[in-house]
Amino acid sequence: MSSNGLRIALYQPDIPGNTGTILRLAACLGLTVDIIEPAGFDLSDRNLKRAGMDYIASVTLTRHVNWERFEDWRKSEGRRLVLASTKAAVPYTTLAYQPNDILLFGRESAGVPEHVHDAADHRVLIPMVEGQRSLNVAMSVAMITGEALRQISL
Repeated sequence: MSSNGLRIALYQPDIPGNTGTILRLAACLGLTVDIIEPAGFDLSDRNLKRAGMDYIASVTLTRHVNWERFEDWRKSEGRRLVLASTKAAVPYTTLAYQPNDILLFGRESAGVPEHVHDAADHRVLIPMVEGQRSLNVAMSVAMITGEALRQISL
């Protein structure tokens, strides 16, 4: 499967198990993952490795020391940033994804700060029933990435 340059970015992830699951997904789909540090755990954490199993060895992972470095890199690459946010108004299924998009997902505990929210070219939402706060970040990554790949592959 060809990813056509689509990437997954995690903003300061908190939970090693979720990050490991996302790395496993990316390895299976042939996608690159960008981790914007600082992470809330040591990236060599055994929980990360357990969740990612032996797939972690085959994923392309790029670490960015902070948001500013990530943004400098992204802009130099001319890539569009699509943020998954509970504050967004556009359902994730209605955005027209592009092959070199970066799909950005925030911290499990706090999402992303306002300046990161403002930097996104597009913000998308996974519609949920009233009264529910959020999905697990790994589930959100799988849903939105699946839709983006579906559209790009058409």
